[in-house]
Amino acid sequence: MKIEMDKEFRGNAYIIRNEDVLLSYSGGFADLANEIPNTLNTRFATASMGKTFVAVGILQLIEAGKLGFEDTLGTILDIDLKSIDPGVTVKQLLNHTSGVPDYFDESVMDDYEALWTDYPNYRIRHNKDMLPLFIDEPMMYPKGERFQYNNSGYVLLALIMEKITGGDFDIYLKRNVFDPCGMDSTGYFEFDKLPAKCANSYIYCPEMEDYRTNIYSVGAKGTGDGGAFVTIEDIVKFWNGLIRHELLSEEMVTEMFSKQSGDGKDPEEGYYGYGVWIIDNPEGQDYVYMQGVDDGVSAISEYNPNNGMITVMLSNYGDNVWSRMRKIREEAYV
Repeated sequence: MKIEMDKEFRGNAYIIRNEDVLLSYSGGFADLANEIPNTLNTRFATASMGKTFVAVGILQLIEAGKLGFEDTLGTILDIDLKSIDPGVTVKQLLNHTSGVPDYFDESVMDDYEALWTDYPNYRIRHNKDMLPLFIDEPMMYPKGERFQYNNSGYVLLALIMEKITGGDFDIYLKRNVFDPCGMDSTGYFEFDKLPAKCANSYIYCPEMEDYRTNIYSVGAKGTGDGGAFVTIEDIVKFWNGLIRHELLSEEMVTEMFSKQSGDGKDPEEGYYGYGVWIIDNPEGQDYVYMQGVDDGVSAISEYNPNNGMITVMLSNYGDNVWSRMRKIREEAYV
């Protein structure tokens, strides 16, 4: 079986089932002004997809006995938490039930650039640089009360990782997640010194009928809530590292891929595990996916354990990867 991608998609798409490549597609430009096309080894920004990497890093520390699901912010971090409940647990941060103040509450906010009006985005190069965006705000709700997607929670998880390991979270992830999987093109890179083969991310401006890059829309470097650059093949390597239990034990992967929070009212969004979204599948094993969206960025990758299919779609123009993923489920999952 081969799968076709519509030629309007600007980005890369890759679908593999076991060792059989069902789709390998590149479209659009990595550098629009110079008309340099995206290729299969182009590195794309992936926004919140990086939360999955952070979750794996935290779960590794739990398996190593250096951290526990029920350990709390107040006993791990030596920062002034202000109004944040020090009793928030690692598990609640992982599954978005912590209630900590979210610097970008996606349920009520949609203008990411507005974050940087008073706090320049070029100052964001470490997780601690994110604290001024939310540390003075009150809790959103009592810890553990409900699921609500939360970006700040994963910044705090990255700070926990740094506290325990004594180094930057991205260095830990490189050594313990990316390198073991052979993800040689993946990393957290600063926007003012990007390495080779990184695509620019573009925002369409209707008033100018033209595109501009998103360099003033996101932090200068990714943090715990997202911002890794990846290639499509590296994402496949990451999934393989998980499902072959090279990064975590079989028991921990099963827990990671299990419904930990959420109510499933939106069948497409589904539930949440640890760092991954889960779509209920009454006919078999649930589908597991990770996703990310920023200005000029859209990314999704899904694993279907029923047929071994891994799908990756990365766009540097914010093209709709979700509608295309729905189509793949309808046409290729049956």
